[in-house]
Amino acid sequence: MPIAVGQPAPDFVLKDQNQQEVKLSDFRGKKNVVLMFYPLDWSPVCTNEHACFVNDMKQFEQLSAQVLGISVDSVWSHKAFAEKTGIRYPLLADFQPRGSVADKFGVFLADKGITGRAIAIVDKAGKVAWFKNYD
Repeated sequence: MPIAVGQPAPDFVLKDQNQQEVKLSDFRGKKNVVLMFYPLDWSPVCTNEHACFVNDMKQFEQLSAQVLGISVDSVWSHKAFAEKTGIRYPLLADFQPRGSVADKFGVFLADKGITGRAIAIVDKAGKVAWFKNYD
């Protein structure tokens, strides 16, 4: 079951496309965080979704929001995908154990072995302020 609005967001540490560790709680008190869960790098729908985020980055910055993309792909796939598509925000590898962070938010599709498409907005206090699970 997906996480509910108002709940504390589960903390996590994942590596990004540059192999840097990103910890959700490091943003607490500093920035809102937009967690963009998506199935896979390179798929047409995910590529188009990321293009929208890339094009709107100024708006996220104006709202003091940090975008974090999360999928089960490896850091190496994320690195190539980010370079090819111009993504400058962190793409986090929920790779090992596969989908463990997505599962904490209720969006891991175990039968398919991928992350579902969802967006969670975590406020500066570390609580889920908004959540949407997409088909």
